[in-house]
Amino acid sequence: MSEKKQERKQERSLEAWSPFREFGSGLGRVFDELLAERSLPSMRWTPALDVTENDKAYIVTVELPGAKRDDITLEMHEDVLTIHGEKKSEREEKDERRHYVERMYGSFSRSFRLPAPGDPDGIKANFQAGVLTVEIPKTEAPKPRVIDIKTG
Repeated sequence: MSEKKQERKQERSLEAWSPFREFGSGLGRVFDELLAERSLPSMRWTPALDVTENDKAYIVTVELPGAKRDDITLEMHEDVLTIHGEKKSEREEKDERRHYVERMYGSFSRSFRLPAPGDPDGIKANFQAGVLTVEIPKTEAPKPRVIDIKTG
């Protein structure tokens, strides 16, 4: 087998399975290329997050594998919490060819409104082992105040 054929066979063995390949070379390739764009290093990505609560606080946990603490910012504006950041590729590609990329790199931003009884002044954040944990303490919801109505 020629060197070129072996190289092509090896490249095919690294290809991801595509349900669109059955459409034939033209249309299937279009779908494959559209889906492949999601893994371009320059594309924006959205990290997974969970929001839970206990008796004392709301807890936001964000998975940021490969991100560094200095590349993450946490902002509070009015009652909206925003997490900005960037995950940078540490690969230096000189003589390498990429055959398949699933890891995402680039900037991200997630924003959400704090629940009504959340205390924006007491927010604490911790970043450890690629996981950002944000704790938003609960405050007591304001109780209705009875207003005295005077006559005359």
